[in-house]
Amino acid sequence: MTDHNEKLTAKSIPHSVWLADWLRKTEKQAADSLGLTLYELMLRAGAASFTLAREHYPDTHHWLIICGHGNNGGDGYVVARLAQAAGITVTLLAQESDKPLPEEAEQAREAWLNAGGKIHASEIIWPEAVDLIVDGLLGTGLTSAPRENIAQLIDKANQHCAPIVALDIPSGLLADTGATPGAVIHASHTLTFITLKPGLLTGQARDVVGEVHYHALGLESWLHEQNAPISRFDSKDLSRWLKPRKPASHKGSNGRLVIIGGDRGTAGAIRMAGEAALRAGAGLVRVLTRMENIAPLLTARPELMVHELTATSLEESLEWADVIVIGPGLGQQEWGKKALQKVENSRKPMLWDADALNLLAINPDKRQNRIITPHPGEAARLLNCAVSQIESDRLLAADRLVKRYGGCVVLKGAGTVVASDDGECGLIDVGNAGMGSGGMGDVLSGIIGALLAQKLSPYDAACAGCVAHGAAADVLADKYGTRGMLAGDLFSTLYRFVNPDLKTRNHD
Repeated sequence: MTDHNEKLTAKSIPHSVWLADWLRKTEKQAADSLGLTLYELMLRAGAASFTLAREHYPDTHHWLIICGHGNNGGDGYVVARLAQAAGITVTLLAQESDKPLPEEAEQAREAWLNAGGKIHASEIIWPEAVDLIVDGLLGTGLTSAPRENIAQLIDKANQHCAPIVALDIPSGLLADTGATPGAVIHASHTLTFITLKPGLLTGQARDVVGEVHYHALGLESWLHEQNAPISRFDSKDLSRWLKPRKPASHKGSNGRLVIIGGDRGTAGAIRMAGEAALRAGAGLVRVLTRMENIAPLLTARPELMVHELTATSLEESLEWADVIVIGPGLGQQEWGKKALQKVENSRKPMLWDADALNLLAINPDKRQNRIITPHPGEAARLLNCAVSQIESDRLLAADRLVKRYGGCVVLKGAGTVVASDDGECGLIDVGNAGMGSGGMGDVLSGIIGALLAQKLSPYDAACAGCVAHGAAADVLADKYGTRGMLAGDLFSTLYRFVNPDLKTRNHD
């Protein structure tokens, strides 16, 4: 154990994501492959957690450690023993049960008691001096709301002024979905073990996980041999999608994109989508919209080619374009419906957003050449279900959308999910609450459409577009905060991320 301690500093979180159930079924196989017992893995998890807590809270002197009746609690017993040995005062609360503890957790409990540790009932009055809480209450096996007595303990921890370090996952957060069906720990830091779980990245996760850390517990080589079903994407991935342009490239080689929408009163949507497409590198962008929108759009962004949407201009533009985007400001009146009916006959790569999705929900079809980009409300209409059902399992919702509508799906939200009918699945690990304002989706549509026009595959264009979009917003949030961020503000930072070869050299 001592020899391994120096290796137990938390590492940057990986890009491979695994379902918790898979890990529970294969954890013993992983340990066996390295000649380890499950108890040895628990010792490593506890040691890594203790190290993390010490690093982030070196001046704390009294830790309250809450242990549940499972292996998550076993990790807590290990942390308690190490903390006490380091001279920290430890108050350990345990949730008792009629059922025996798992074998490894029982070993950890006995080691704590043999070291002179005490176990208190969870309902005791907490010492006033507590300055750090360690959450080892509920692990990744939770599938429903915590029971009332556990919920009360969670609420008490959240109301305390001490920061909380969660072991593997905040208690009450569902590991595979990010849903919070009941009380949930609001952690300052979460250290997850062996694999990154999707519930730490999507759903309600961002509200409760704090800063996420990761430790493979020495199983890196075994994990490297496995094929992860889900990928995590952030700005570091952009360089593999977006290569530097060839010096002899020209506007024709950078893609021709037509964007259709902007009914009366919604010129802003089509204007933002158009500029976003230009800022993301499309060579030529043509906008088809209402006649009265032409002058304002050309005044605001003269690089756009803006035309009135008519039967003739639409037919000619669909022939001209490499890629089609339809939906921003389209409306659901006859004007928009007729345009969509014409577009849906095209076999060119296309993206449908906003009212195009609302019309699609009325007349569903399945096609392979389309990206759809619903927010949860639009997704609920597309699947004829409640928004709460979408948000309770966003990965499942994205999979259902792909099965029903084909192509590629971008289910927007905190922890956007991208899924394709080839079985690819990605979680977008960028973005912030400042993006909850009108027009952000229009900007995203333009970015993805532009990347599609630059010959990225639909899945890669969707993932790269979402990452560039969210990363551009993160720069603004870091500098100015999240409140008051406008969709158009992203244009000032977007270029850094669609040119990732320059981003590392440009910090202005």
